[in-house]
Amino acid sequence: RPELAVPPAYKGAAAPGAPTPIPADWWILFNDPGLTRLATETLGANLSIQAAIARVDQARESTRSAAGSFFPALSAGASVRRSGSATGTSTTYSLPLQLNYELDAWGRLRRQYESSRNTELASADDNVFVMQTALAQVAQTYFTIRFYDREVALLEEALGLYRKQLDLTDTKYKAGLALPTDLLQAKTQVNSATNQLIEVRRSRAKQEHALAILLGRPPTEITLEPQPLTNAVPVVPAGLPVNLLNRRPDVAEAEHQLMAANAQIGVATANFLPSFTLNGSAGFNSSSVEHLADWENRVWSIVPGLSLPLFEGGQLVAARARALARYRELVANYRAAVLTAFRDVEDELSDLSLLAEKAASLDATIVSAREYSRLTELQYQQGLTTYLQVIDANQTLLSNELSAAQAHLDRLNAAVLLIKALGGGWDGSESTERK
Repeated sequence: RPELAVPPAYKGAAAPGAPTPIPADWWILFNDPGLTRLATETLGANLSIQAAIARVDQARESTRSAAGSFFPALSAGASVRRSGSATGTSTTYSLPLQLNYELDAWGRLRRQYESSRNTELASADDNVFVMQTALAQVAQTYFTIRFYDREVALLEEALGLYRKQLDLTDTKYKAGLALPTDLLQAKTQVNSATNQLIEVRRSRAKQEHALAILLGRPPTEITLEPQPLTNAVPVVPAGLPVNLLNRRPDVAEAEHQLMAANAQIGVATANFLPSFTLNGSAGFNSSSVEHLADWENRVWSIVPGLSLPLFEGGQLVAARARALARYRELVANYRAAVLTAFRDVEDELSDLSLLAEKAASLDATIVSAREYSRLTELQYQQGLTTYLQVIDANQTLLSNELSAAQAHLDRLNAAVLLIKALGGGWDGSESTERK
């Protein structure tokens, strides 16, 4: 295993304390029955997960095939040989049993099995990674749909206000108390909000279609009733960086791939050495099919063999050099996977911290914007300000409310991605020693 510089703590984490576990079914942290139902369905229906499981099955059978090379190969057959000469013709019937066995003197077969076994483990790690990715995508898509539901609610509320303002402006215009531009501006505001609402509904429909695909179902089968985004953002404990290397399936996959490549170096090295084989046969030979199985017609042979490569045109040297280069490549891949894992955690920790500050700032801004909008409306009704200022106040309030909804969505997604970056659920009982 390559040496790695593992930091003692995450830069963006709070002061370290006792590790708090994250349940394997981490989606329950969001306390949303709809999300729980979708996550459970994803585990059994997502097509990417099913494909990954099939890849694990393939790798497992390859390992079984490699393990079979430790045992003798037995085969049975039957033949009839018809031959002739000047003195006549003859027929010989044979019923042989063949045995072939390679003695693993230099560990070539053991290293081949080791490589296959680690490839299988890497495939299993990939399956876990695919599963975690699919679950994270389902959660993010679900939250995005609920975010659009929140946007729809805000825009419909704003439209109700804008239509009332339009009716009031129209009344004032007919009474000669408002300018034609005020009426046009009020109509434009209503139309703009209507167009914005249509775009949000379009985006929501596409997210619902994407969710159906993640569940392995056609888009026509998934319809979620509107439910504005109100989920609380859970606290996700980061733990210690050293434990991340044991939890992250992509890091484990990279390590198992590295171990498989290391074993292939052993295979390539053993190919330079002599191979010892044992070939044997036993059976019956007879000129008469009726007496083929008679005991006196039995025959047998044992042929030990030794093969030593003398000249292969540089193929063995090239194969070993290729195995070494492949190992170096995977060392770099493994180090990159570890660095990426640390970066992912730090990214989401900083996102959660800064987005919490942003959300608090937006909440305060909304309070001010709501009061600004209310006062501006009163001033317009009293003829103390223009309708353009009313529109500006309305747009400021709506923009900040939409921004607050977006910040809440970003915080939920950051929590999901932090759980994924940490390798999914864990029980908090891990040792700081790497496996």
